[in-house]
Amino acid sequence: MSVRTKIIAGNWKMNKTIEESLELVKQIHYGLNWPGEVDVIVAPPFTAIREVASFLKDSYIHVAVQNIHWEDKGAFTGEISAPMAKNAGADFAIVGHSERRKYFGETDEIINKKIKAGLRNSLIPIVCVGETLEERDAGKVEEVIKTQIEGCLNGLSSEDVSKIVIAYEPVWAIGTGKTASPQQAEEVHAQIRSIVERKFGENVSNSLKILYGGSVTPSTSKELMAQENIDGALVGGASLKAQDFIEIIKSANIIK
Repeated sequence: MSVRTKIIAGNWKMNKTIEESLELVKQIHYGLNWPGEVDVIVAPPFTAIREVASFLKDSYIHVAVQNIHWEDKGAFTGEISAPMAKNAGADFAIVGHSERRKYFGETDEIINKKIKAGLRNSLIPIVCVGETLEERDAGKVEEVIKTQIEGCLNGLSSEDVSKIVIAYEPVWAIGTGKTASPQQAEEVHAQIRSIVERKFGENVSNSLKILYGGSVTPSTSKELMAQENIDGALVGGASLKAQDFIEIIKSANIIK
């Protein structure tokens, strides 16, 4: 029986002004007084991090940034460093999201450097991995996931890996309305845990939290999170609707 606390994280992507962000977190905070045994995270746009984090300082809700640069400072116009994100109030950082890979050319090597930047600045990385539909249809899921996990975690110690969260997000399910079946998702989550066990040991593998992401909704979340190796969800569109997000949090809490 798993003793890993579930995590429900909401990735707001490029949505919400400062005022809209505050309104959304207030709706979640006041709409659900206590989430139960579930860790809740929201990832607003950078512009709203400080205001959202300030409001949530006495709340059960944690704050993540959606991306960080791999250097702590320097001539990188338009970028945000891990120290800046931490200073603004974030405790988590999403790295390697498939949209970053697709639109901004991020590689496993770049993501690896971002993970290290997060760790040295006391940010918990939420590391995203996942295959495209073409890769799944070609029977390459296991190969792709193995390559991504090993590349992203290259050079990390067991202690480092014990501090991170991994999110499995099949690219074909992100923003498409398609969701991997609980069986499909569980199969890959189990594979991820096995890869980590071989490389970093059983203790790290057993405690590692692996989230599922990809068109998660209140109607799909309970069955997904009932799987042995699925420890929560990285929620996209549904996290922009307070009541939907609350229902997903509630569904995680009733899984025993």
